[in-house]
Amino acid sequence: MSLSKPPGRPEDLAIHERAIPQPSSNEVLIRVAAAGLNRTDVIQRGGRANLPEGASDILGLEVSGTIAQLGSDVSGISVGDEVVALTDSGGYAEYVAVPAGQVAPVPPGLDLLDAAGIPEVAATVVLNVMLNGSYQEGETVLVHGGTGGIGAFTIQLVKALGGTVFATAGSAGKCARVRSWGADAAINYHEEEFDQRVQDLGRADIILDTVAGSYLQRNLNALKPGGRMITIGKQGGASDTLDFSMLMKKKLTLFGSLLRNRTTEEKARIMEETTRIVWPLLEDGKIQTTTDRVFALSEVVATHAYFDSGQHIGKVLLDCRS
Repeated sequence: MSLSKPPGRPEDLAIHERAIPQPSSNEVLIRVAAAGLNRTDVIQRGGRANLPEGASDILGLEVSGTIAQLGSDVSGISVGDEVVALTDSGGYAEYVAVPAGQVAPVPPGLDLLDAAGIPEVAATVVLNVMLNGSYQEGETVLVHGGTGGIGAFTIQLVKALGGTVFATAGSAGKCARVRSWGADAAINYHEEEFDQRVQDLGRADIILDTVAGSYLQRNLNALKPGGRMITIGKQGGASDTLDFSMLMKKKLTLFGSLLRNRTTEEKARIMEETTRIVWPLLEDGKIQTTTDRVFALSEVVATHAYFDSGQHIGKVLLDCRS
């Protein structure tokens, strides 16, 4: 059983029967326990995601499950191992074939279901805050959308690594939640100008930006001299006016970054670095999973409608065993 879609609304999603995929020589076949929902799934549902060459049209960028079959060139993994994986696509299914380098063991102590919400967010945050952003202990990070999966993970990772973190959110309740995860400041963007508040707090070294568009100049205002902004989404629009004089005077660095369109080799290196940095923190309890709700795969329409509503705080998961 797998899921594919004509572009459109949650109710346009449909379950279909397909043949079990066969892993290539450098892939493994995973019997999926659960899949995490991500903003990219919504973009793909709307027909706007550029799929990597050869990727399945089935949604789903991260899974947990059990190894069911090995490609002929794969070593270091055994049938029956419980794993998580960063997929190119195809996670909303009972089985998915994944390049072996994008697979990691389930972090010790984590439930197989909750573990499905780790690979995509962890790899995204490590890539963009640690690698692109060159985070150093003691620095300050501002993350937009603090109660989403990316926001929740960023807050916990930065705090675990000795930093200060500010987060934006859209209600008093959501601000309270980001503070409970360790945020040093929670900024309700409906009630105050985030850039002014961040300037009052001393500005940020790094901004992880999921908004782009209308936030561009305000993000520059909020950065310290030498600061770095990494844009990974454009919920606020794809363009805006840039003040190059501020960019130059403050010696700012702007990154645009996507994870999905990277090569298999790049994703393998990112997963290796993610496992090295994040897995010990999960094992020690310094980072907690933030599952909001779990739906059955058969409830995928309701799952996407809930995700679209913006009510979720943390990760939304699909149980692909039901």
